[in-house]
Amino acid sequence: MQIANRTSYRVIYGDTDQMGVVYYANYLRWFESGRSEFLREIGVPYTTVERQGLHFPVVQVICRYVQSAHYDDVVQIETTLVELGRATLKFIYQITRESDGALLARGETEHACIDSTGRITRIPQILMDVLRPRSD
Repeated sequence: MQIANRTSYRVIYGDTDQMGVVYYANYLRWFESGRSEFLREIGVPYTTVERQGLHFPVVQVICRYVQSAHYDDVVQIETTLVELGRATLKFIYQITRESDGALLARGETEHACIDSTGRITRIPQILMDVLRPRSD
Protein backbone atom coordinates (compact mmCIF):
# COMPACT_ATOMS: atom_id res chain seq x y z
CA MET A 1 0.00 0.00 0.00
CA GLN A 2 1.30 3.41 -0.88
CA ILE A 3 -0.91 6.48 -0.91
CA ALA A 4 0.89 9.83 -1.12
CA ASN A 5 0.22 13.53 -0.61
CA ARG A 6 2.35 16.57 -1.34
CA THR A 7 2.06 19.96 0.36
CA SER A 8 4.28 23.02 0.59
CA TYR A 9 5.41 25.32 3.38
CA ARG A 10 7.37 28.59 3.39
CA VAL A 11 9.96 28.76 6.17
CA ILE A 12 9.31 31.65 8.57
CA TYR A 13 11.96 33.42 10.60
CA GLY A 14 10.68 31.76 13.79
CA ASP A 15 11.56 28.34 12.32
CA THR A 16 15.27 29.18 12.25
CA ASP A 17 18.07 29.28 14.80
CA GLN A 18 20.76 31.97 15.25
CA MET A 19 22.60 30.64 12.19
CA GLY A 20 19.54 31.14 9.98
CA VAL A 21 19.11 27.38 9.63
CA VAL A 22 15.79 25.66 10.32
CA TYR A 23 15.82 24.23 13.84
CA TYR A 24 15.87 20.43 13.66
CA ALA A 25 12.63 19.84 15.60
CA ASN A 26 10.65 21.81 13.02
CA TYR A 27 11.06 18.96 10.54
CA LEU A 28 8.90 16.87 12.89
CA ARG A 29 6.25 19.62 12.79
CA TRP A 30 6.41 19.44 9.00
CA PHE A 31 5.86 15.67 9.20
CA GLU A 32 2.75 16.41 11.25
CA SER A 33 1.59 18.99 8.72
CA GLY A 34 2.07 16.43 5.95
CA ARG A 35 0.00 13.84 7.84
CA SER A 36 -2.78 16.34 8.48
CA GLU A 37 -2.93 17.32 4.82
CA PHE A 38 -2.80 13.65 3.80
CA LEU A 39 -5.86 12.87 5.94
CA ARG A 40 -7.68 16.00 4.75
CA GLU A 41 -7.00 15.12 1.10
CA ILE A 42 -8.42 11.60 1.43
CA GLY A 43 -11.56 13.04 3.00
CA VAL A 44 -11.01 12.00 6.62
CA PRO A 45 -9.51 15.01 8.41
CA TYR A 46 -8.06 14.40 11.85
CA THR A 47 -11.03 16.22 13.41
CA THR A 48 -13.28 13.45 12.07
CA VAL A 49 -11.12 10.84 13.81
CA GLU A 50 -11.12 12.86 17.06
CA ARG A 51 -14.92 13.17 16.99
CA GLN A 52 -15.00 9.38 17.26
CA GLY A 53 -12.89 9.64 20.45
CA LEU A 54 -9.77 8.33 18.73
CA HIS A 55 -6.20 9.60 18.37
CA PHE A 56 -3.03 8.59 16.50
CA PRO A 57 -0.09 9.30 18.82
CA VAL A 58 3.42 8.91 17.43
CA VAL A 59 5.07 5.83 18.90
CA GLN A 60 8.29 6.07 16.87
CA VAL A 61 9.94 8.71 14.72
CA ILE A 62 13.06 8.64 12.58
CA CYS A 63 14.49 11.66 10.78
CA ARG A 64 17.61 11.75 8.62
CA TYR A 65 18.81 15.30 7.92
CA VAL A 66 20.55 15.72 4.57
CA GLN A 67 20.77 19.47 3.87
CA SER A 68 19.68 22.60 5.70
CA ALA A 69 16.59 24.65 4.99
CA HIS A 70 16.77 28.42 5.56
CA TYR A 71 14.47 31.38 6.12
CA ASP A 72 12.07 31.98 3.19
CA ASP A 73 12.77 28.63 1.51
CA VAL A 74 9.66 26.93 0.23
CA VAL A 75 9.78 23.27 1.13
CA GLN A 76 7.75 20.42 -0.31
CA ILE A 77 6.53 17.84 2.17
CA GLU A 78 5.75 14.49 0.57
CA THR A 79 3.86 12.15 2.88
CA THR A 80 3.23 8.53 1.99
CA LEU A 81 1.21 5.98 3.93
CA VAL A 82 3.21 2.77 3.62
CA GLU A 83 1.61 0.50 6.22
CA LEU A 84 -1.89 0.18 7.59
CA GLY A 85 -2.42 -2.37 10.33
CA ARG A 86 -5.47 -3.13 12.46
CA ALA A 87 -4.41 -0.51 15.02
CA THR A 88 -1.31 1.10 13.48
CA LEU A 89 -0.25 3.43 10.68
CA LYS A 90 3.20 4.09 9.24
CA PHE A 91 4.11 7.11 7.12
CA ILE A 92 7.32 8.03 5.32
CA TYR A 93 8.30 11.59 4.42
CA GLN A 94 10.58 13.43 2.05
CA ILE A 95 11.24 17.12 2.55
CA THR A 96 12.72 18.90 -0.47
CA ARG A 97 13.50 22.51 -1.31
CA GLU A 98 11.18 23.71 -4.05
CA SER A 99 13.70 26.02 -5.76
CA ASP A 100 16.29 23.34 -6.56
CA GLY A 101 14.67 20.02 -5.61
CA ALA A 102 17.38 19.32 -3.03
CA LEU A 103 16.55 16.60 -0.54
CA LEU A 104 16.59 18.20 2.91
CA ALA A 105 15.36 15.35 5.11
CA ARG A 106 13.58 12.04 5.03
CA GLY A 107 11.93 10.17 7.82
CA GLU A 108 9.14 8.02 9.09
CA THR A 109 6.58 7.94 11.85
CA GLU A 110 4.66 5.05 13.32
CA HIS A 111 1.33 5.63 15.05
CA ALA A 112 -0.97 3.64 17.27
CA CYS A 113 -4.71 4.18 17.26
CA ILE A 114 -5.96 4.78 20.80
CA ASP A 115 -9.31 5.60 22.34
CA SER A 116 -10.02 8.41 24.81
CA THR A 117 -8.80 6.25 27.72
CA GLY A 118 -5.45 5.57 26.04
CA ARG A 119 -6.21 1.97 25.11
CA ILE A 120 -5.07 0.67 21.75
CA THR A 121 -8.03 0.14 19.43
CA ARG A 122 -8.78 -0.56 15.78
CA ILE A 123 -8.35 2.05 13.08
CA PRO A 124 -11.80 3.64 12.54
CA GLN A 125 -13.89 2.05 9.80
CA ILE A 126 -14.35 5.38 8.01
CA LEU A 127 -10.58 5.53 7.47
CA MET A 128 -10.27 1.85 6.57
CA ASP A 129 -13.01 2.27 3.95
CA VAL A 130 -11.02 5.01 2.24
CA LEU A 131 -7.60 3.38 2.53
CA ARG A 132 -8.64 -0.21 1.79
CA PRO A 133 -11.45 0.00 -0.75
CA ARG A 134 -13.55 -3.14 -0.86
CA SER A 135 -13.69 -5.05 -4.11
CA ASP A 136 -17.16 -6.13 -5.17
